[in-house]
Amino acid sequence: MPSGRFLARAALLTAGLTAAGALLGLVRDQLLAHAFGAGPDTDAFLIAWTVPEFAATLLIEDAMALLLVPAFSRALARRAATTGPDPVLGLVRATLPGTALAAAGGAALVAAAAPLLVPLLAPGLPEQRLAVDCTRLTATCVLSFALAGYVSAALRAHGRFLAPAGIYVVHNAGIIAAVLLLGPALGVRAAALGVAAGGALMALVQAPALVRRLRAGRTDGPGRPRSRSRTRAGGRAGTGGRPRAGGSPRPGRAVARVRAAARSLGGGGGAAAGVALALVLPVVVFAVSRQCQVLVERFLAAPLPAGAISHLNYAQKVAQLPMVLSLMLCTVSFPVVARAVAAGDGDTARRRAERDLLLAGALVLAGAATVAAAAPQIVHLLFQRGAFDAADTAATAAVMRVYALGLLGHTLVGALVRCYFAASRPLWFPAGAMLLGIAANTALGALWADHWGAPGIALANAAGITLTAALLLAGANRRNVPLHAPGVATGLARLTAAAAVAAVAARVCASWPDAPLAGAALAAAAVLTVFPAAAHALRAPLVPGLARAALHVPLRRGTAPRSPLPRRQHHVPSDPAPLDRDVPLGRRRPG
Repeated sequence: MPSGRFLARAALLTAGLTAAGALLGLVRDQLLAHAFGAGPDTDAFLIAWTVPEFAATLLIEDAMALLLVPAFSRALARRAATTGPDPVLGLVRATLPGTALAAAGGAALVAAAAPLLVPLLAPGLPEQRLAVDCTRLTATCVLSFALAGYVSAALRAHGRFLAPAGIYVVHNAGIIAAVLLLGPALGVRAAALGVAAGGALMALVQAPALVRRLRAGRTDGPGRPRSRSRTRAGGRAGTGGRPRAGGSPRPGRAVARVRAAARSLGGGGGAAAGVALALVLPVVVFAVSRQCQVLVERFLAAPLPAGAISHLNYAQKVAQLPMVLSLMLCTVSFPVVARAVAAGDGDTARRRAERDLLLAGALVLAGAATVAAAAPQIVHLLFQRGAFDAADTAATAAVMRVYALGLLGHTLVGALVRCYFAASRPLWFPAGAMLLGIAANTALGALWADHWGAPGIALANAAGITLTAALLLAGANRRNVPLHAPGVATGLARLTAAAAVAAVAARVCASWPDAPLAGAALAAAAVLTVFPAAAHALRAPLVPGLARAALHVPLRRGTAPRSPLPRRQHHVPSDPAPLDRDVPLGRRRPG
């Protein structure tokens, strides 16, 4: 397994590039707001933007990663124990052509059906023709995002995170360049053209790295020199692919279990296809139902006054920045969890998943407190210029504060589902929980949109995703998911209480100065000061260890790090990185 220091470096690298992509995303939204404001043209583009948003969730962030990272992890584990052909290269040959062909057909279908799709997504939209033109341009993302998501999953399973982390940098750069160069001539259609160009760049920047990994794997086998990826992922050089002494059992058992399942159904190709379909469908249904939140919001907002869809979009993009950054840790460690599950090491998978879940929750709660406290100042600072006026700022800030209530739920869903699908078992529970959340979102949104407009739609979104997160956490113990759900829930509750205290203090600080920059800075400083102190006073997990790591205070000699939850002792690395320092929920016992 990769070391703790390797995971820490990978998480920092991924977070840095993700932050760069998020900043470019803000620049992109600022350009759109300055050039087109929050009116009918922007609403038409955002309806077309539904296609890349849906494709990104299905093909990059959720379904593709949840399916392929465990598959490549099992292939890498099998490579370490087999003397036959390279299983990784065989997996690519078996899956990549079909993926590309299906995605190309999907892109063509979306482009052809755009005149029918737009009225379904936004009935009553004023600029129907403009939305159709933009949708046809963005339909190419179905193919480009599928290829980008495939390569990203393969590289992350190999322990390579640089190229996958930079895809949103190049994507947003493509959109910004198109708006600047073509915006005066093409209007908002230039942004849609930039979406298509940026999607192609996402796949192109990653392809060379995957080709190098596959070429290295072909020369990696018994009796031949081991590549660096083999040494890191498959065990120490010279051990013949066996795990380290005292470690997990042979890693090929997960693949053997899948093959045994196929043989038990009849052995032929149809049986194997049936097993593959059973593994794929739960992930696809979950990813599609999760992205339906955007469809529900825009469907409910279309009859509202012009600009409501734009206000929802700008508020959501800014409010979800803390969630995107917090989930980077889970993105980096998901291949580790999948590799541990494939090797039969459930203890390592549980410890890693619990730490990631609590740390992601702490990070997103700190961000949510800042967003809720200083929403008007943040929106004014980012968008209020050009065609985006003070009324748009007030409307967007009201929606953004409501969105902050659901950020923890969104983060928990993104982190928990990785635990459910780490072993690629046909678990339908996440899809069922997500469908229940969507049903609640739709029903409450239809009710509250009439009373509160766009903020009511955002509140329904927060309620629906929180319900899904609660169901996923409650069902962890019953479905052999590597989590201690009661301990995680207790830790998250304490972190939430600390974030509420910090949000109140930050709200007071943000209201003092008149300048938006000073107000936002004071709110952020208040959260950074009050949240750790309140979390420490409430004995929340991880905060003391992170504070000790930030101050470079070493652990006492002879004292082993502990699990973030008060359970039995586990084997831990002798030289842990800050992300691996465990802090119990209760008091530290002697020794």
